[in-house]
Formats: sequence, C-alpha cells, structure tokens
Amino acid sequence: MWIASWVTRGAIRTCVAPELTKSVALRVTSGSSMLQDDLSHEVVAVDIEDAIRMNADCMAVQTFIGAKGPLSSIDNLSQVINAGMRYSIPTLGVCAVGKEMERTDRFFKLATRIIAEMGCQIVKTYDCENFEEVVAACPVPIVVAGGKKLPEKEALELAYDVIRKGAHGVDMGRNIFQSQYPIEMAKAVNKIVHEGMTAQEAWEFFEDETH
Repeated sequence: MWIASWVTRGAIRTCVAPELTKSVALRVTSGSSMLQDDLSHEVVAVDIEDAIRMNADCMAVQTFIGAKGPLSSIDNLSQVINAGMRYSIPTLGVCAVGKEMERTDRFFKLATRIIAEMGCQIVKTYDCENFEEVVAACPVPIVVAGGKKLPEKEALELAYDVIRKGAHGVDMGRNIFQSQYPIEMAKAVNKIVHEGMTAQEAWEFFEDETH
C-alpha cells in the first residue's frame, strides 16, 4: 500500500507534476486548522467530479469519532463514500484525534470499526498500545499515520513495528518531506512496506544512500 501522505487539491495542482503516475490520495474534507481548539467541524470541500478530473485513486475524509461534531463528521464520510461508490473510487477514512482526544487502544478499536462499517475501503489511524488488536478488530486494511516529526531511524522503526503488527501500509508526511534526505527516506520506508526489510536493514540502506 502507498507510503505517501494524503494531499489537498491545491497542493496537487501547484506542486505535483501532471505526468505523475503514482497513486494519489486526495483530501476532500476541509474546514479545520491548528489555530482552532476544536478541529472536528469540517465540510466536504471537493466534489466527486473534481476528484475524477484530478485522477484521484482514493478520496480521504477526516473523521472525528467522539468529538464535539461527530454527526457532521460522519455525514461527510457518508457523502463521500456514496459518491465514490458510484464511480468505483475508494474512500480512506482518517481516524482523527484532534488536540484533546484520547489515543488509547480502546478508542482506536471503536473508532476504526465505526469508520470501516460506514463503508470505507481503507482506514488510517495511529500507532498505540496493543495495536495488533486494533488491526484484528477492523474489517478493512489499516494504514498508520507517521505523526509528529521523528529522527529518521525512529520513523523507520515505527514503520517496521506497525507493519509487523498487521498494518497494510504507512501514511508518512512530515517524516519524509521534512527529512534532510526526503527521497532516500521515502525509498527506505518503501523497503519496509513493500520489500519486507527490517527497521535496521532499512536504516542501513538509508545510510548507504545518503553517504
């Protein structure tokens, strides 16, 4: 499964070359920013026709289970899933945690299950204690967010650990594009996800590539 981060419509149109042939996970919900305390109030900001025009392979919806605005969040998810079903475009349900929401295995088991049962084909969540139980409880493939920026070796260890516990992929943004060597870092993560390397083997590969 992919290792890049989900991207906005504006970022794709301004920063990604039209000849790109890699899969694109298009973020279609918007409305929150880190300037707000409550991040859960979003809307569907990209319609299905534009997703098709942009050749999106997947539409990503941020979903706030247990937050102050859960109904609108689930409504957004349902709208996108229904539109995607008409054109066979899968939906990635992103299990958002906001600033103050818990990050326990109990919460992630419930949240990922709800998102999957809404009809998403893929769920994005976070690593946590007993993560393998979260994977086992979710009926669709799970990918794991990279989260905050980590040193490269730690990010590779995170990728290996969640893949080992059953994740189908990782969704790493800042742990790749904020690296001093983003291309080499992407290759190293790819080695773990797609070629079965251990974290140590991927780190040695990264060291060889960057020196």
